[in-house]
Amino acid sequence: MPISSARDLELLGRTIELASESRARGDHPFGALLADADGNVLLEAMNTCGTKGDRTGHAERNLMTEASLRYDVDFLAGCTMYTSAEPCAMCAGSVYWTGVGCVVHGMSEKALKDLIGPDPENLTMDLPCSAVFASGQRKVEVVGPLLAEESAKVHEGFWSGL
Repeated sequence: MPISSARDLELLGRTIELASESRARGDHPFGALLADADGNVLLEAMNTCGTKGDRTGHAERNLMTEASLRYDVDFLAGCTMYTSAEPCAMCAGSVYWTGVGCVVHGMSEKALKDLIGPDPENLTMDLPCSAVFASGQRKVEVVGPLLAEESAKVHEGFWSGL
């Protein structure tokens, strides 16, 4: 599947919809999905920090937990995680350890930090996921930011500083 294809943008758009659904149910506004090498959606996940009280319940980490339980590393190497915002260090680590080969993200971690500010519910780091992956021993391709403005809209009015 070519990078930044119409399908990439469609799947990334779906993660923004998931982020909106996450927000509507009382969770932080983040969504993620896993697609196979042909662009078929395998799994979807939302943030669960608010409804389950798990501060590690980020959409990407939730997705990677489910993916690691269902699929083997060889299969996941050909898969792509799409996410409404660039994965944080924890989520990037979960992508790496799960074995997913590519990440396509919406707004950057830096843009998210600039948008949210020092909100105690999400003390966002300024650490690109590519830096986390570069520290590892296997390649994870990163594409993004894409649809950054659309990704940011779902956060409007959610965080204390906005």
